[in-house]
Amino acid sequence: MGGVSDTLGANFVTTKLDRLVNWSRRSSLWPMTFGLACCAIEMIGTTMPRHDLARFGMEAFRSSPRQADLMIVSGRVSQKMAPVLRQIYDQMTEPKWVISMGACASSGGVFNNYALVQGVDQIVPVDIYVPGCPPRPEMLIDGIMLLHERILSGDYTAKRVADEPLDAVSAGV
Repeated sequence: MGGVSDTLGANFVTTKLDRLVNWSRRSSLWPMTFGLACCAIEMIGTTMPRHDLARFGMEAFRSSPRQADLMIVSGRVSQKMAPVLRQIYDQMTEPKWVISMGACASSGGVFNNYALVQGVDQIVPVDIYVPGCPPRPEMLIDGIMLLHERILSGDYTAKRVADEPLDAVSAGV
């Protein structure tokens, strides 16, 4: 005798619930700023009336990592700031995402010296890279829209290894 799961599939309810949860996560991201240099000014510009980040469910930037699920790192990350960045990332609740905004956060930019981390992805796993020096607010919004698509499709955790310490932080930089 066949049951409901045999007729409709084993994960029918779960699949529909996952879609609803992913839709609600996408529609209500709570960003936390980690503005370290000039890119932070452009990031702040996304909340102004001309670009209006609030229309995407991101009303205000959070100041506490426990209230945020999206970290936007913009600017140069120094070696002394690297452990602080990782600690704040670790304090964020799951699921969490990271956007690397600008050339300095993504690859060190034009500052190739011993005092700066050459890419924030050496400290925390990055989901979206927004290029530019500094990138315009429209580019950050485009990166956020790309993250929305990934969250909605449910593949936002596919590239990560949970609780894996990264080399720069574990070395005590």
